[in-house]
Amino acid sequence: MSVVTHPPLRILYVEPDSSASDTFKQAFAEPLNIWQLTSAEEALVALKDHYPADAVIISYEAQGISFLKQLRSIPWLSSLPVIVTVPTLNDTYKQEVLQAGGNDLYPKDFSRGDLLARLHYFVRKSQLLAVQPTRMPRFRVRVTWWKRFIDVTTTGLALLLLSPLFLLVALLIRIDSKGPIIYRSKRVGGGYKVFDLLKFRTMRTDADKLVKEMAAFNMYNKVEEVPEKEQFALCAECVYGGKNTCQRMLYLDNEEVCEKVYLQRKHNKAAFMKFGNDPRITRIGRFLRNSSIDELPQLINIFRGDMSLVGNRPLPLYEAEKLTSDQYIQRFAGPAGLTGLWQVTKRGKGKQDMSEEERMQLDIEYAKNYSFWMDVKIILKTFPALIQSENV
Repeated sequence: MSVVTHPPLRILYVEPDSSASDTFKQAFAEPLNIWQLTSAEEALVALKDHYPADAVIISYEAQGISFLKQLRSIPWLSSLPVIVTVPTLNDTYKQEVLQAGGNDLYPKDFSRGDLLARLHYFVRKSQLLAVQPTRMPRFRVRVTWWKRFIDVTTTGLALLLLSPLFLLVALLIRIDSKGPIIYRSKRVGGGYKVFDLLKFRTMRTDADKLVKEMAAFNMYNKVEEVPEKEQFALCAECVYGGKNTCQRMLYLDNEEVCEKVYLQRKHNKAAFMKFGNDPRITRIGRFLRNSSIDELPQLINIFRGDMSLVGNRPLPLYEAEKLTSDQYIQRFAGPAGLTGLWQVTKRGKGKQDMSEEERMQLDIEYAKNYSFWMDVKIILKTFPALIQSENV
């Protein structure tokens, strides 16, 4: 039976006592990647600057409880595993650590318990929870009074003026095909708030069932679907290197998958879903999509506060649940919106010139720095973008 090995965990170790630090490094320097600091303040700065720690071990004497309380108040660090070392194990320390949000406590000499096993358990648990839609982090997003005032007044007036068009489109959809007039899709907006994004229905009600029958219409017939039994195989690099496990494993949907295999599957899936003259779309649906009229019901989302006129586009659950790392979670610290910074930044060059990473960084920039005048500029730039041929 092959033994599954783990890459060294990156541990932020905070201990002001030099002798205790030396003892810890002598015991765990080989199985762990240790970065040693002496104060809670230094540790918080390092984490806020995105040091990629898998877990933190902090001494009670190094203001460990205060550190925990501050850490748990930061959305993108709230689930980071933290172990507190204490002078002695007793119920008082245990209750204090757990109430502050600590995952576990150990004596300073780690004489009791299997530290490595506990660390791997906490890290794996945090990674698995990060991809569960029902366990997504939730935090409040600041929406200024002027932003909410603009959203309510503009969308309220627009809904009133466009009500005849809404009625006409609803009638045409009902005549054209069976099914609901409004299509509801779960989206994740600011603060990881999950809501129903509203659109006029443009597809047949059995569209999802038709996907597997659409291979003949695939614009990328050279792309082959990965067999179920091979979905979580190792990448070629690991296989040819004679390794028993990939050194860059991802934890997705309760399964381990090689990072390279996952990225290839993601690419294949995206290609597989592109069809020419997609017969799933209804006759009226094709017109609604080409004219962007299908998105008008999102004015209702804005009016009731699910999203804003300007912000970061709300994401489907399967995309948002993969963006819970401290590197990307900041995009959700801003409000969701109908149009946003990345839609107008490189819009004139065409969206294919912008990578997903560039879009993500623009979303983060907007969440950090949005203002009244930034919103005005984005709205003014959106109108020229609408008359260009490519859809955003």
